[in-house]
Amino acid sequence: TVRINFQPFWEKPPLFIWMQAASMHLFGINEFAARFPNAIAGVCTVFLLWFAGRRIFSTRFSILWITMYLGSLLPFFYFRSGIIDPWFNLFIFSGILFLVFFLEREKGEKGMFLLILSALSIGLAILTKGPVAVLILILTFIVWLVLNKFHINASVWHVIFYAFLVALTGGFWFLLQIANGNTDLVMEFIRYQIRLFSTQDAGHGGFFLYHVLVLLLGVFPASVLAIPVLVGKQETASSLQKQSVLWMQILFWIVLILFSIVKTKIVHYSSLCYFPLTFLAAYYVNALIEGRRNYPQWQHVWLWIQTVLLALVPALLILLIQNRSRLLATGWIRDPFAAGNLQAEVTFTGIEWMGGAVLLVFAAWSLLHFKSREYLRGTILRLIGTLAFTWFSMTFFTSRIEAFSQRAAIDFYKSKQNEKCLVMTLGFKSYANLYYAARTPEESRLTSLGEELYKGMAGIPVYAVTKISKKEKYLKMYPLLQVLYEKNGFVFMQVTPEKSTD
Repeated sequence: TVRINFQPFWEKPPLFIWMQAASMHLFGINEFAARFPNAIAGVCTVFLLWFAGRRIFSTRFSILWITMYLGSLLPFFYFRSGIIDPWFNLFIFSGILFLVFFLEREKGEKGMFLLILSALSIGLAILTKGPVAVLILILTFIVWLVLNKFHINASVWHVIFYAFLVALTGGFWFLLQIANGNTDLVMEFIRYQIRLFSTQDAGHGGFFLYHVLVLLLGVFPASVLAIPVLVGKQETASSLQKQSVLWMQILFWIVLILFSIVKTKIVHYSSLCYFPLTFLAAYYVNALIEGRRNYPQWQHVWLWIQTVLLALVPALLILLIQNRSRLLATGWIRDPFAAGNLQAEVTFTGIEWMGGAVLLVFAAWSLLHFKSREYLRGTILRLIGTLAFTWFSMTFFTSRIEAFSQRAAIDFYKSKQNEKCLVMTLGFKSYANLYYAARTPEESRLTSLGEELYKGMAGIPVYAVTKISKKEKYLKMYPLLQVLYEKNGFVFMQVTPEKSTD
């Protein structure tokens, strides 16, 4: 059983957590080890795009697809993270690709190996994040089946075998839990999945078109280049190419619509769209190269405008941060927590703006090549510019954003590593206190006391961290809480047990 805070963890299946645990056994308990599995996922993704692109179209298409993927903002950043989705999406997309290859196999070719690879990939996706992998596959398959007029190169036995293998692989861990008497853990997992879909259970809400905006900005420039081919039949030379384009269109819209409906809105929820979106962008540029499409003026203007705005972001951020005292004095920021965040001490080197300058130079060079119909060279130049921009942003801004958003809290957690105590959060969800405070199993078991912790029942010091906007609420709720200090929007408190009168 996977455990977090030394307690059974039922929100996610275990595969990715096993990967991180193995990485930490190799490299120690640190941020590098937490992110290393996703670096491996990034390498696997590049190889998958190379293999699939060559099989469907050509070597040039593979280069274009990889360029589109790595040359967009979020996909590159994605593999430097420690989140679960890179592997989850890689498994789902691999499963769909192998299924397409199976359905489009040559006459006389059995293709069972492809079917097995597809089923195993979907099963591993389930073991990574849960049954939403099957939901996405089924919805995509049903829409494809309808649009393909129910023509399918598979028998009933293929379907039964596929379903059995997916269930066996994906359900293996769940069956083990039930066999070991952990049925309650499995039921909690199911209830949690339902809450994610129907409520803002993860604490993140948003408007219906949230993911449209995320993809338009975060997967730029591929998002703009793919617009002309997001819907409708496309000119292709083979059945595999035709069906691949159709599957990518369907997958994109299924994921986008599904997670627009889901109440919980988090940036990476729509990250599976990165694959079909960059595929379609590569297909579009490939069609431009082959003269099957024209490069419209509206697209050229859109790319210019969005590039200029993006290139200005670093300079505008620096200007805003350096003048944040004036901004706070205006009273425009009414959230006291956000206002507190902006009071963090952050310094700049003076070269952070160069990422935007490099992007602007290479984007201008790229767009000139596009205007001259040198689309392949223009795409590669765009990759260089975007990679440089993303690298500059990650190098010079990520740590500074962390300083605003949570460094005060993390410093507090780290300061308690050598003290026998508990460090809790009140009013917000975080794993940072569990990771950085380095609690022992004996200490963490006391969290089962719940609210009794704040009534002096723990027997060891109990610290609590909350946001300044919720300070008064918790001080009234738990009279034994005493404020130690406030910093950058956080309030750091300690439970002070009442002195005995004996």
